[in-house]
Amino acid sequence: MPRLSLSSRLALLFAGCTAVVSLFAGVLFSRASEAHFIELDQQLLDSKLIGLRRALQDVQASESETRLTDELSRQADLSLRITGADGQRWYDSSIKVPPDLPQQPGLSTISNDGMDYRVLNAPLYPDKPDTPQLTLLLDITHHQHFLQRMQHLIWLTVGLSALATALLGAWAARSGLRPLRRMSAVARGISAHSLNARLPEAQMPPELAEMAHSFNAMLGRLDDSFQRLSAFSADIAHELRTPLSNLLTHTQVTLTRPRPIEDYREALHSNLEELQWMAQLVNDMLYLAKADHGLLMPKREALELADESDVLLEFFAPLAEDAGVTLSREGHARMEGDRNMLRRALSNLLDNAVRFTPATGSVRLSIIDQPHIAQVSVENSGEGISAELLPRLFDRFYRADPARQEGSSEHAGLGLAITQSIVRAHGGQIHCESAAGWTRFVIELPKGV
Repeated sequence: MPRLSLSSRLALLFAGCTAVVSLFAGVLFSRASEAHFIELDQQLLDSKLIGLRRALQDVQASESETRLTDELSRQADLSLRITGADGQRWYDSSIKVPPDLPQQPGLSTISNDGMDYRVLNAPLYPDKPDTPQLTLLLDITHHQHFLQRMQHLIWLTVGLSALATALLGAWAARSGLRPLRRMSAVARGISAHSLNARLPEAQMPPELAEMAHSFNAMLGRLDDSFQRLSAFSADIAHELRTPLSNLLTHTQVTLTRPRPIEDYREALHSNLEELQWMAQLVNDMLYLAKADHGLLMPKREALELADESDVLLEFFAPLAEDAGVTLSREGHARMEGDRNMLRRALSNLLDNAVRFTPATGSVRLSIIDQPHIAQVSVENSGEGISAELLPRLFDRFYRADPARQEGSSEHAGLGLAITQSIVRAHGGQIHCESAAGWTRFVIELPKGV
């Protein structure tokens, strides 16, 4: 079976609710009307009972029957039966009185030959034990017909109300769901070339404004991711084009004429350097792909960050000395992590710091031991980075310097992206600050000990 639309469901729900409410109200009104008629009949029969008792005070009197007839003639739909204490029938005011009547005292309702009666049984002399019984019958057929017509009207009203509510509910639901159809139209029109489409949040009802905001935020994330992916693909092509072109050109030139064996050996060595750079680039890309899919599983071993930092500073000391840069380290902390991965992350930061620090500048590595976090910062003096570039520093192949430096893997723009992946694999986070002539990369890692 085809599933009902949301508009149809809402219309049926409105119709059902209206039918239930109308039926409940109709039943209450019918019960109230019936109780009201019973109360009126009770009052009428009680008043007639008093008159009849007065007329029958002396049943031996010759005028009693006349007075009884006069009393009954005032109410055309009222009949009377008098029964002796022994159950013998003494008197019936009408031949239409049913032969079998209830014997219990009080008010009751019976039906006979299509007629409905309200019956009241009461003693003629309430203060005497053996006394004749008076049975008053009030024809209420017209009351019952009225109640039946009212019940039919209730059912008709319930049906018409449900139908009208269903039609109006369908129209209201369709009108109210127009923003959802607009969202659906926007979603259908979205493609790789139209990710900049947005829903007008200001025109949405409050119930859908949050959904529209989330939908627009999702489109914004998709647009940003698609732009990054497009740029990423272009950057890969750009990075590989130059070494491939160098390999092709160098090989073609080498093969243009016969050469000595030394020339071929030199050409192979030159090609090997290019191939090694390309292999390193591919390895870095595979490493980042593993990070994207959560496949980086760092080992957990106890590390002293001060010792690991000193090993790296010792490695970069010759390079810093040639560049006239001073290296320093302060602080210590212990944590659990992967030694090789953390060394690679810190090595990338120190390499960038040394390369971008001017002569006579300094690079400082600081370690702060906090209760649950080990904070490592690498900062260097020199020209700062503008605030609008800071969020993109960890993008792949991104360089703050627009002039591309090609020919070495460490300059491919993947170092900071790899560092961020390593930090995240350890459950930490990294950010960059740049102000007052200093650029600072801060890593926060859970200690896990």
